[in-house]
Amino acid sequence: MVFADTYLQPDAPDPVLAQEVVLAAARRHAPQAGRLLEVDESGGEARAYLLEGGIVMKTQRPHRLRPRTSLAKEQLFLTELEHHGDFAVPQALGHGEMEGIEYLCLTRIDGCALENAAIDPAQRRQVLARLGQLLRAIHEVDQSVLGTSELLPGDRSPADLAVRISASFERLAGMLNADERFRDVLDVPRIAAECLRLIPTDIEPIALHSNPGPEHTFVEPRSGLFTGLIDFGDAYRSHPALDLRPWTDPSEAEAVLTGYASTGPLPRGFEEVWRTGLVLVELSRASRGRLSPDELAAALDRILG
Repeated sequence: MVFADTYLQPDAPDPVLAQEVVLAAARRHAPQAGRLLEVDESGGEARAYLLEGGIVMKTQRPHRLRPRTSLAKEQLFLTELEHHGDFAVPQALGHGEMEGIEYLCLTRIDGCALENAAIDPAQRRQVLARLGQLLRAIHEVDQSVLGTSELLPGDRSPADLAVRISASFERLAGMLNADERFRDVLDVPRIAAECLRLIPTDIEPIALHSNPGPEHTFVEPRSGLFTGLIDFGDAYRSHPALDLRPWTDPSEAEAVLTGYASTGPLPRGFEEVWRTGLVLVELSRASRGRLSPDELAAALDRILG
């Protein structure tokens, strides 16, 4: 699903905390935590302090606070997964504040992000298939806690899916119509009607990761093996197919979908919602100037053709 973000305090200071402050907080939950190895600034909304002992202290960067991101939500999701099985995700060890900045103490997933790994195409397909299997297992976790928590935004009932999709189409249509390159070239209302006609209205929403893309999918770079999935801070509730939307390349999408379907038939309406999610992603990219009209037309033909 496509979200419109509003940052809550864009002018707030964004300090890098001292090692002694980070270690003191980490050792409340993980006494084995050792010295600070690295401060990872690659996350746009979060900063990660990587400590000896396989411990990560993740903080929400003050100037990037937004309603849909929550470390408390991430702790809840990871704790629920730990209660229901053995998942290749971090373990949440503790949550709190240090010097007024919210943190989440986690175990560290081995390896590096797939987007930074130099692995061959066959290894990449295997990683994506494993990711698909993991997403299917996460989606099948009992929803009695995640489905009622106020920490997770999104759909509250099956009917909410079509309402949110319709609103996303309407917002993106307005943005594209304001760009003279797309004006009178793209009939977004017609595309929206085609997609909405096929959207199921009786599938109960579940907790989704939100962005299980290459920056959050981890691999062991030498062997090319899948090691896990990180960053559940943007989780929300909706149809499971929307968790596959980060993979827009056809061959990669097929690999993730193959893994997802390897343990059983796809839920009814899955492919229709998946394609609609991809359409919204491409419209959003175009609205931000990342696709030309011709590139957008080609992408929509590929998805809907």
